[in-house]
Formats: sequence, C-alpha cells, structure tokens
Amino acid sequence: MNSNLMTRGLRKFQDMLGKSRQPKPLDERGLEKLRAQLQECADGLGGEVSARQRALRLGETYQRLDEAGKQAFLRLIATGFGPDPEKVAQAHAEYQQAIGTPAQWEAEARLWSALRSPRTRILTQFNALPQGVRFLVELRVDLLRFLQDDPELASLDRELEFALSSWFDVGFLELRRITWNSPAALLEKLIEYEAVHTIHSWTDLKNRLDSDRRCYGFFHPRMPDEPLIFVEVALTDQLAGDVQQLLDIDAPVFDTRAADTAIFYSISNTQDGLRGVSFGNFLLKRVIDDLQRDLPQLKQFATLSPLPTLRRWAEKHPEAWTQAFLPGDLERLSRLAAIPATVDAVKALLEQPDWAEIPRLSRALQAPLTRLAAQYLLTAKNQERLYDPVARFHLGNGARIERLNFLADTSAKGLSQSYGMMVNYLYEPDSIEENVEALLRQGRIAASSSVRHAARAGSK
Repeated sequence: MNSNLMTRGLRKFQDMLGKSRQPKPLDERGLEKLRAQLQECADGLGGEVSARQRALRLGETYQRLDEAGKQAFLRLIATGFGPDPEKVAQAHAEYQQAIGTPAQWEAEARLWSALRSPRTRILTQFNALPQGVRFLVELRVDLLRFLQDDPELASLDRELEFALSSWFDVGFLELRRITWNSPAALLEKLIEYEAVHTIHSWTDLKNRLDSDRRCYGFFHPRMPDEPLIFVEVALTDQLAGDVQQLLDIDAPVFDTRAADTAIFYSISNTQDGLRGVSFGNFLLKRVIDDLQRDLPQLKQFATLSPLPTLRRWAEKHPEAWTQAFLPGDLERLSRLAAIPATVDAVKALLEQPDWAEIPRLSRALQAPLTRLAAQYLLTAKNQERLYDPVARFHLGNGARIERLNFLADTSAKGLSQSYGMMVNYLYEPDSIEENVEALLRQGRIAASSSVRHAARAGSK
C-alpha cells in the first residue's frame, strides 16, 4: 500500500469517526469476510504498513455497521479469538512440572504466551492509527452498552479495559490548565462534559474560568483535544459550604492575594469508554502541587462534594430515619407543617419541591438531615465498599470528611439526590497516607469530630 493511498485511507477513517453515516446490516457473507479480516489481524503478518492497512479496513467495516452488526462484530472477537484452551492446558501442565527447577522461568514464559489472547493483537493494531486509540475508546462505549444483555462480551471488555489502563497510564498524560483563552472547541467540550453542576451558558463558563478560579484537565497525546477528566477549583479564604454562591455569576471576583483555600467543587470524567481506568486521584495530587507552586499562600485544600446516593440509601434503610429524626424533631415538624409526628409524614414532606424555601421548616430539618447524612457517610456500605461513590473516591485518596453542609445545593438535582446536603472533604498533605492506610487496613474512615458527633447523636 503506497503512502498516498495510506494517507487517503487515514483521512477517510478520521472523517468516519467524526461523522454520522447510514448504518448497514451484517449478513452471513459479510460475517465470513469479517472473520477473515480478524484472522489476518490476529496472525499479525507483515510490517507496520500491513498492520495499518488491516486496522484501517477493520475500523471502516465496524464504523459502517448498524447496532446489530456492531454487536455481532464484537461477539465474534470475544468468542472466536480467545486463548487456545489446549495450548493453555499444556503450558500450565509444563509449568506445574517445572516449578522449583531451572526450567521454571521458561515454562512460565510459555504459559504467559499461551494465555495471551489473539484479541489483544487485534486491538493493539489500532495503535498504529492516529485516531486508533480514540476509536477503541468509542468502541468500548458500544461494548459496555451491549454487555448489559450479552454476558459473553465480558471477556473482551476485561481485555480492552486492561489494554486501555496500560495505554492511559498517568505517566503518559499531560496536566493542562484550561482558561477562557483556550480554544473554543475545548471550551465547548467543558460545557458538554460537565457532570456535576450543569454549565448553563457561556457567561456561566466564563465565571468558572475567571481569575479567582482554576480549571485543570488530563490529556492523552493520542487525544490531544479531548480532556479525559477535568476539575474546577475556586480560590477562597474559607471552607465553602454553599455551591450556589460558588456558581453565582453576579458575585464579585475574589482577590486571589487573600486566598488561603482551594475548593475543588466539580470533577468530571468525560470518556465513558474509559470506565474503570482510574486517574482522578493523580489529577488531584498534580493539581495540588501546581497550586502550591503558583500560590504558595494556600494552606487548605478541600472539596465541596455532592452526596449523589444519599436519598437512594435512605429510602432502603428505614432504621436510619428513626435514628436521625428524634421524637422532639418529629413533634416540632408536626407543629410547623401540620403533619402527623411520624417519619412517613416527614418523608412525604421532603417530596414537596418547596420545603427548602420555608425558613422555619428548613431550620427544623437541618439537625436531623445532618444526622442522616453523617450516618450515611460513616456507616453505609455495599459489599464492604463505601456506598457513596464520591466518598469512595476521596476517602480512598486520603481525604477526611470535614464538614456537612445543609442546603448547600438547592437545585432540583441536589434536593432529589441528597435533600440539598453537600460535604467538604479535606486534603491535608501530611495526613493523606495515614488516612489511606487506616481505611485499607482497619476500615476506619477519617472524619472530623463534628461529623462523628452528628452520627453518634443519631445512633443514641
């Protein structure tokens, strides 16, 4: 394949990634042709040009298929190109016999080679294409969708996730600050990918990129214009407890010379195809280092984080309500809202959209809802894992639960997910390793005395 043909093929492949196409079904003849294409990739014959040619043809074939055809394509790779069971069994038997002898390491290498799936060789060939990594990330989005109803795809998904974890190792990623002067296409992606607090307008985005804010993202050299994950930071002189104030586009710009606190108020993963590939913890550590270098007066690094599954958990655990809402709380709410002094009546009250706008009522709900959130963060588990995904991330990276904030997010999303509660996780550089060790070895969650007191008050 000459260079001109290769160049045209690459351009065609890149165009196909970015444009919608009329999908085509995969008939029996097409399936056999596809099987032959996959076998060529698995055999890996020829040099770099041959590998690119095969990957181009295969990628073009996949991009043209309809949904059923794409699922058949992925099933064929998953079920038809795994390790050879006979070769694995023979290599394993030879390894078992060689253990403790000088031949052990050669036998181990043969076992490893037998276990290496042809699927890996097929996937790896896309690395030769400029847009090949992006293609595989998007392919995994399809794979995860099909996997819900097709468990035979699990082996391919595990293999692709492992490969992506290797290709997206943090050592290959570039930390880049995103500003209002960044390319418009990149700014549009921030609006599209923001997953925590919706960006409603360009004015809203400009506010989040003003002089008292910072935004950082991780980028991969093969996807230079696509942020993989980004974090939004507010520079303040105190621990923020109200996200509405942070997002207020009419608030005055804070003088960063007076800032001693950095608040991470939004972290968004952007690529669904990289699910299970973790680099958020490295992002925060790199950002803290960058902030300390540029703003040495910063002394406190904390988050203002949502509790996205608080309500879901609370609805499954009626005993938590009984512990959080004491008899005095129920009687007070009964008088204020003219409802029975029962937990069920309080739950019905919280279903109403305007309860947070009634000052006397919201004040009466503050203490019991804070107790409920404290119990949730300190006790809620799902098969030995912390129930809350955000808590799992921050506590697993050495943060401490510092403070619970009532009505910190009164958006419809905030009220529906967590009754408006938010939490500050505090990152103290000198305590991070100790907190991680305590969580891993003892299951002990790092938390301030005020949060522990709120949980104890409810349990009593």
